[in-house]
Amino acid sequence: MDARFPWFILLAPLISAAFIHLFARKSRGLSATISVASVCFCLLASVFVFVSPGHGGSSEIPWLDFGSALRVPIGVTIDDLSKVMLLVVTGVGALVHIYSLVYMEADESEARFFGNLSLFMFSMLGIVLANNFAMMFIFWELVGVSSYLLIGHWFTRESAAKAANKAFLANRIGDFGFMLGILMFWSATGTVVFSEMEAALPNLTLTAGFLTAAVLLIFCGAVGKSAQMPLHVWLPDAMEGPTPVSALIHAATMVAAGVYMLARVSFLIELSATAQLVIAWVGIITAVLAALMATQQDDIKRILAYSTLSQLGYMIMAIGVLAPGAAMFHLFTHAFFKALLFLGAGAIIYALHHEQNIWKMGGLSGKMKWTFLTFTAGYLALVGCPGFSGFFSKDAILLAAWQQNRWIFCLGLFTAFLTAFYMTRLFVVVFFGSARSEAASHGHDGPARMTIPLMILAVLSVVAGYGFLANRALGAKLAHLLHDSHALGGAGIVMALATLAFVIGAAGGWLLYKGQSKDPILIRLFRNKFYFDELYAALIAGTQDLLATLSRFFDQWFIDGLLVRGLSGATWASGFALRFLQVGNLQAYAFLFGLGVIAMIYLMVFR
Repeated sequence: MDARFPWFILLAPLISAAFIHLFARKSRGLSATISVASVCFCLLASVFVFVSPGHGGSSEIPWLDFGSALRVPIGVTIDDLSKVMLLVVTGVGALVHIYSLVYMEADESEARFFGNLSLFMFSMLGIVLANNFAMMFIFWELVGVSSYLLIGHWFTRESAAKAANKAFLANRIGDFGFMLGILMFWSATGTVVFSEMEAALPNLTLTAGFLTAAVLLIFCGAVGKSAQMPLHVWLPDAMEGPTPVSALIHAATMVAAGVYMLARVSFLIELSATAQLVIAWVGIITAVLAALMATQQDDIKRILAYSTLSQLGYMIMAIGVLAPGAAMFHLFTHAFFKALLFLGAGAIIYALHHEQNIWKMGGLSGKMKWTFLTFTAGYLALVGCPGFSGFFSKDAILLAAWQQNRWIFCLGLFTAFLTAFYMTRLFVVVFFGSARSEAASHGHDGPARMTIPLMILAVLSVVAGYGFLANRALGAKLAHLLHDSHALGGAGIVMALATLAFVIGAAGGWLLYKGQSKDPILIRLFRNKFYFDELYAALIAGTQDLLATLSRFFDQWFIDGLLVRGLSGATWASGFALRFLQVGNLQAYAFLFGLGVIAMIYLMVFR
């Protein structure tokens, strides 16, 4: 494989973004064409890299070199891990771009949208290809900036502007910990290059506390980007962006960056058993709570958003139980079926004139046949129906949990049941029964540019768990880890329990919601998302807002009022009073002079 290929993949979307923002902001058709062409080129090059045997190695351009103190190259690396992530990012990205041609064609800011989409692709590909922590962190922040621009695309809507700010701030919290973790490992190993860092670890003599703290700080970056508890609150609100953005962010790219990063540095996570336990529990708690929240949401995109949170929790939990192969396998399959579900939801919203409430849908299976069939494939893959891709990848994670921690396994199985339940709720309410609104009664499939990406993703949602695709996705190292997990036993029991959880959850959802016109279950704790937003609002009001109020009072009344305006006012008043003594009249000055002489004589004689 030509060593220049990774550089072509990385730079193509950057050139596209720069050209669109500098020269094509007023040309909607040209900007869309350039953006789609760049991502399709990246996809073709990534497919070539994916099917190429062996490792492509890494190549570097010198950047910062301070000798033994610090060396930071601009480097790209091609291995099993980056190959699968390249295919996922460019594959889903290309389909989202093509889908956006229809979804965004009436938007006046279409050119800005495609320019920011190309910038996002460049940022995400930089994370995938980076061979060192410093370069990864730079692109990590660029992903944050570009996602902020995409989530807030309709910035004139207050809800979209607030959602973009929320995503940006939540990620900054996690990224600060990520930066501290990078600095700690650099101070310990003397390098930020992944291969050099891994080679230096056997010679280190560090305390367990230092290693645990450093690993958990690295994990903070994943908590922010992959929306884990307690920084999960930004992800559902990101639904305020256009639906193609939701698919791109929630399916395979931004939120998967945290999982990919942890898999990339899994050799660091292996150093601390305590950190592994924390990571696994954070992941499974996120999975359970997000699934419970999803059971009571009415917005079709928010249900899918909480589903993404739950599936990300699965992947993070797999990293914590030292099963990065299972985590990346589920990331690979999840990318296709979750992108399919989001784009399918977008097709429904588009056909129903931007209606997103599932209780105003219904009866769409006969009116939107292609959307229904493709959405069915994504639904069955997500709930873990045997034979679909999600069944294999989810079972791999549950098997790893079965072998490491039975409590975590039980919670993972409960999450599988909840996933089948809330997705069956969505599926039944949206596609069956009678139309619950005027818009739903006139639903129809979108044009070919919208349905063809759905068909491609539907096929991938079925076959991604089989044969060549699955083996190439995992690569030799991760496939070996996954094989070892199966070899330890328990696969049959886990498969049977997971299938039982799917059947019970799907049957319960079908029986409970078939023919319903409103939600028969109302659990306010779940509907209000465990009041996390209210808790954070109160916390901010009691800390940041209180401090801001006190600072404003001090600045307004003491600094500005007393010191600035008070002293300047006193100076002005003194000048104003003295002005009356300078009247420019000789007789007045003689009178004042005489008055002064009399006053001095009086003081000298009588005082």
